[in-house]
Amino acid sequence: MALTIRPYEEGIRPCGEGIRPHGEGDAQAVAELYNRHRDNPNPVAGGIDAAQLARELAERETATFLLALDDGRLVGTFGLFHHTGRRSARAGELIADMFFVHPAHRGGMVTGRLFTEAVEWMMRSGCLVLRLTVNPANTVAFRLYRRVGCVSVGRAVPGEDGNVELYNYIPLVLRSVFADLGEQATAALGSLTSFASVTESRDDELRSDVRVVDGIRTVDYCLALGAFRLDATVDVDRGTVREARLTEPDGTVRALRIAQPPYRVRTPRGVPPYRFTEGPLTCEVDGEDGTVSVLAAGHHGPVFVSTWPSCRADRPAGWREGEPRAITLEPVEGGVRVTERDGGATVTGTFTLQGGSLLQEFTRTGSATGRVFQTVGLRQGAFTDTEGRTHPIGLGVGVRDASEIVAASEVPAAGSILTWQGSAVRVSLPADGRLRLVHSTLLERGLEPGADGVSRMRTEIGTGPVPPERTPTATGTDAPTTPRRLEVEPAAGGVTVWQEGATKVLRSPYPRVRSYGYHPRWSAGLWATRENSRHDRSAGLGWGVPAPGAWEAKHPLGLYAPHTGLGWEITTTDDGVRVDVHAPDTDRENVLWLTPHTAPKAAVVIESAGERRELAAADFRQIWARRASVRLTDGRWLHLAPAAATPSPYDEFVLRATPSGLLLGGVSAERESAWLLSVHDTPLLALTPTT
Repeated sequence: MALTIRPYEEGIRPCGEGIRPHGEGDAQAVAELYNRHRDNPNPVAGGIDAAQLARELAERETATFLLALDDGRLVGTFGLFHHTGRRSARAGELIADMFFVHPAHRGGMVTGRLFTEAVEWMMRSGCLVLRLTVNPANTVAFRLYRRVGCVSVGRAVPGEDGNVELYNYIPLVLRSVFADLGEQATAALGSLTSFASVTESRDDELRSDVRVVDGIRTVDYCLALGAFRLDATVDVDRGTVREARLTEPDGTVRALRIAQPPYRVRTPRGVPPYRFTEGPLTCEVDGEDGTVSVLAAGHHGPVFVSTWPSCRADRPAGWREGEPRAITLEPVEGGVRVTERDGGATVTGTFTLQGGSLLQEFTRTGSATGRVFQTVGLRQGAFTDTEGRTHPIGLGVGVRDASEIVAASEVPAAGSILTWQGSAVRVSLPADGRLRLVHSTLLERGLEPGADGVSRMRTEIGTGPVPPERTPTATGTDAPTTPRRLEVEPAAGGVTVWQEGATKVLRSPYPRVRSYGYHPRWSAGLWATRENSRHDRSAGLGWGVPAPGAWEAKHPLGLYAPHTGLGWEITTTDDGVRVDVHAPDTDRENVLWLTPHTAPKAAVVIESAGERRELAAADFRQIWARRASVRLTDGRWLHLAPAAATPSPYDEFVLRATPSGLLLGGVSAERESAWLLSVHDTPLLALTPTT
């Protein structure tokens, strides 16, 4: 094996109508590597081509993109980026992504060499903090990152995207104290070959590594430099080392002088959002990063979110995260004017609500182009594309999900209208040739000034009365009543067995623990957790990873968690089971999760915004519903519906199709929620208004 690591050749250049790779061979080889392996970390339905790969590297403002070659054959990649579409790096940070190693080369030297080369590049460049995301159910990768010093400073469990974000501050620590290490410790540092031999190993628990000291969020590092020991404390919000000390081989300890990094991290100023209202619409502009959110009466969470176009046109805010900016907010008639200045560049955006529409107008000096990401917040309803085709709103439905590689998104035909219709809200906007559909509710839009130098975007947001509640008609003839078997295991945190006669309703590996989708510790087939809000911009709804702590049996068919205050109990009826969930008073949401005993391509019937739709699990990645039925392996159907006499209009189900099978969740923002689960011979049929 002749392993070499080199950068992607020679970057990218504009050519004709789009961006084409300068080195066709590299782009083609990377695209083929990703397309051949379904477990690559940047999947796009249908795959990607060389031009899309090259465009992606250009649009991410790539710092470096490393290739690992074995006798000239591409076997691995590792990229460092200033943004990824989802997230934007702060000053001094780089985001690692597109880290992939051919399955035949995992467990060897390729992974370590790529990681080490990337970190050495960071040390030379002056970008000293590495950010990355990892699927915690991929225990091999998760443990590897923890072993080389990656820490959790925020969300320690997977969000809607399925990944946990980790940070590595070792380059920052070493660069900050390098000048005061002394000759012998410096020589010991120079002899190191891998970070795995430098830092103390961290466990693989899904929890934050932050320690609050004097009101400051910190993480601690203990590094072994040969016979020397380096202890350091990092201020994670300011991106600096607070203090460090070196222990000599003879046990002598001395404090080290700390050099400031060659950049300054902009921290939040505590500016409150600016709000203005017209009729049933309220617009909220983030005072830190300029993100615009529109809320509508009768809808839980924003119905529309638009990020801010940076002064640097090549570094847009991510749809999940934008960095704090030096912006000012000035009220104007019907809205607000936002201005960002960075050196000689200026961007000004004026946002107003006019006749049920959000009008966004931008002017800029300096670079003449820019991009924003816009998210439609409707979870139920229908999406109508530019050709008039209608699809249920959901990830992977109708439009392929290109959120891992935005350059592979679809470009709708110009001159037509895109529409999202929910039960009480309608969002529509024109396709203007500068719009790309990343997936069915996520758009990327380019800003091009008109003849007067102003870039304009108008989004219509219509609201109306909530239609009458609908219920399913008779579901057909059910099988005779059969014996029911339910087993609740406190050690698993939920229900491990549910059978209706010979029908297995749930899947559960208990007493073993396995991964399920992005859930690394699946044991029960029905359980409850508290999650971030389903419309939380930075994370979205999680994957049902329970908080650490024991469950207590407070009911023959129910459990209580003293460490969180969350509890649930089951009441059996002739029709099925009712599950009542009790949560503490919190701004988080409580979710009843279950893994039904279904085939990999199970049939699904949902009620979404008052309409009945039939799907297969292979047709979507995530979809929301008011009620749902899923076909079990023996052909019978599991029905799911809110059970309260007057359920909250915001109680709904999320259905996720994963390689492990279907994952279902009943989601509620209320302290008390109730769900009715029952097994029938037929699915939900036609829906009729409730009288």
